[in-house]
Amino acid sequence: MVTALVLMHVEGDRVEDVAQKLIDCPGISEVYSIAGEWDLAAVLRVGKNEDVADLVTRRILKTPGVEETETLIAFKAYSKHDLERMFSIGFSEGAPS
Repeated sequence: MVTALVLMHVEGDRVEDVAQKLIDCPGISEVYSIAGEWDLAAVLRVGKNEDVADLVTRRILKTPGVEETETLIAFKAYSKHDLERMFSIGFSEGAPS
């Protein structure tokens, strides 16, 4: 699985509209409004790098209100949350119930 973060500049009053449109796209798991230089950040989780390219060029950049993007590809995840365990069926030994 490939994880990517896409930072976006969005037209001033369209941030919420853009976020709502993007969250419905397969492959986009989360969209955040953020402070700082960028307006939105989307988390992409897809099968291969080509899927990232497709999502960015054919979906995100063509969404009305999106003016510019910067894409960051994740190499390795470091997290306090074990996402795989959270989404697996059943509980492993020693897992909180």
